[in-house]
Amino acid sequence: MTQIADQILVFVLLLNFVVLGSSRLAVSVRIVAIQGIALGLLPAILHHFSVHLSFISFGMVAVKGFIIPLLLTRAVNRLTSKRESDPFVGHIPTLVVGGICTALSFAFAGRLPLAPEHQGLMIVPAAISTLLAGLLVIVTRRKAVSQVIGYLLLENGIFIFGQLLTTAMPFMVEAGVLLDLLVGIFVMGIIIGHIRAEFSSVDTSRLTTLRDV
Repeated sequence: MTQIADQILVFVLLLNFVVLGSSRLAVSVRIVAIQGIALGLLPAILHHFSVHLSFISFGMVAVKGFIIPLLLTRAVNRLTSKRESDPFVGHIPTLVVGGICTALSFAFAGRLPLAPEHQGLMIVPAAISTLLAGLLVIVTRRKAVSQVIGYLLLENGIFIFGQLLTTAMPFMVEAGVLLDLLVGIFVMGIIIGHIRAEFSSVDTSRLTTLRDV
């Protein structure tokens, strides 16, 4: 089972690079949806079956694989420009930095004093790499939709970390995390709508033109 989990995590890491290198918002949304579905399978693979874990898997797949991507797809369809054509940092340099961050994540994870049952698994390096990929997207992209995608990558990294504690965490805590994420995406959607209405664009760099009256 651990081999299957590691294969899923390798797939997740590859999807991180697709998001970092893609300028098309619709593609990035689909990739994040696929990543959410893949991560939703992890609890069932890594741990013994229980009602608690089945709810976690179902909630992850439903919220991050379908509901949130559907909301983001609707937001992208309303945009006049559906590409991240002018990021703060180019896509190729971002990919290079992402590769360096991934390598450093594996090096750092190898030095951590993990529990015996977690040693040899890719959970920690994959979690750190996904967290850093999310931060990279948030920092290097201009469009608000891209930054929401970065936020989703960030949360995916936190979810991977959570697999070390899944059996110890109460269901209500993880359900609360998913609910907070869903509410956060709704709020971001409202903010994106207001930015677009005010500036006819979702380029967050235009917010610097705001002045106090």
